Amino acid sequence: MEYALLKFLHVLGAVVIGAGLIGVWMADLRSRQLHDLAPFAEAVRNIAVFYDGIVVPGALLLLGSGAWMTMRFHGGWDFVHIPWLAGMVGLFAFEFVEGNTVTRLYFMRLRKMTRAALAAGRITPELQEARGEALPTFTHFLDLPMLFLIIALGTMQPTTWTLFFAGSAAALICAACLAVFIPRLYPWGGGEEAA
Repeated sequence: MEYALLKFLHVLGAVVIGAGLIGVWMADLRSRQLHDLAPFAEAVRNIAVFYDGIVVPGALLLLGSGAWMTMRFHGGWDFVHIPWLAGMVGLFAFEFVEGNTVTRLYFMRLRKMTRAALAAGRITPELQEARGEALPTFTHFLDLPMLFLIIALGTMQPTTWTLFFAGSAAALICAACLAVFIPRLYPWGGGEEAA
């Protein structure tokens, strides 16, 4: 019963974090389509709502249930000898740190700059410059491919590292392509709304 409950909580955490990251994705994509400051500010606020209200609780649920299952049913630190489990743990740790440093802090800074721009009544140069930053754009677009890889490792449970390395390469290439293509598709700046 304990394992079934932990597995349910783990799957629930994956669903919650996935829903939150899709919400962040959609709000960010919408913000890139907007050139009018007020609706842009609302889209940026929605990014924060999805991150703080859905992604973070999902990540904490995954962390708690995953750590408990690993310690109780997979031999604690012996998980490092199980490729699929070590891959999941490593990718989750990387995404947890990256998501709460680079990506989340960027969106918090973007929200603060958007509030300042609203107070000034115009898009500020700082906001325009921040919107074009490459590293946070890349890490934002890396979130979903990495989550998909983590889920693939957990469901397929490969006994070699092939899926981990091939999937990691595919996730990085996908994120790089999106980080280049999406900003070019929706160049951002002042002017009228281009919805």
